[in-house]
Amino acid sequence: MNNNREYSKEEFSPATSPGQPDREFEPGGLPDKSGNKNNQEQNTMKSIQQLGENTPPLPVKSDIHTISIIGQIEGHLVLPPKNKTTKYEHIIPQLVAVEENPNIKGLLVILNTVGGDIEAGLAISEMLSSMNKPTVSIVLGGGHSIGVPIAVATDYSLIVATASMTVHPIRLTGMVIGVPQTYEYLDKMQDRVISFVTRHSRITDDDFRHLMFQTGELVRDVGTVLVGEEAVNSGIIDGVGGLNQALERLRYMINTREEGLHND
Repeated sequence: MNNNREYSKEEFSPATSPGQPDREFEPGGLPDKSGNKNNQEQNTMKSIQQLGENTPPLPVKSDIHTISIIGQIEGHLVLPPKNKTTKYEHIIPQLVAVEENPNIKGLLVILNTVGGDIEAGLAISEMLSSMNKPTVSIVLGGGHSIGVPIAVATDYSLIVATASMTVHPIRLTGMVIGVPQTYEYLDKMQDRVISFVTRHSRITDDDFRHLMFQTGELVRDVGTVLVGEEAVNSGIIDGVGGLNQALERLRYMINTREEGLHND
């Protein structure tokens, strides 16, 4: 009796079995354990909508955290959905988390803002200035109005050559009561902004007020527009530079702080 048996290739095929379709393989050659293409397609669509690309960037471990201040800074009132905003109630908890996280050594703040709520902007500025970890800011595009205190609140501030900063008096929206107390309130709020900027930059009180109340430069407003190096020459910003210069400065400050802690 012949016990030798001829086996067909299908019986030993790792990819197929009778009555079942071929198993799907991922691009790397490994089988798709989930067997569900819908999740992959949904993730791809989300990536395209949010990042503009079909392959999301791989997570990279870094000891530098980045926070962006873009659009209009939203305060106590919710702005219309069409406005691109930065909510201060989202930024402040992030700053607390950065300060408390031992794995984060420094903070990079990127600004491209038209300004916004005065008290919300000052709250972010005060939080930044009171942080113990090294902080660096870059002004890209614009750092207007209340964006000026936020830019100078960090340990070192940079502005790219083509970015601009508008310095102008504060404004009120909504109903305004025409009494002397209203103008006194405006003066007090304006003094808070001027005091913060002059304490955290090289510009003097008189020079900043001169830029703020200057006439003849803006067509329908009072104030001054500073572009790139002009913001540095005025004493508001520390230097002209971009991402590379900001990271180099932040890395230098982190290393200096670490050496000081080790020496202590």
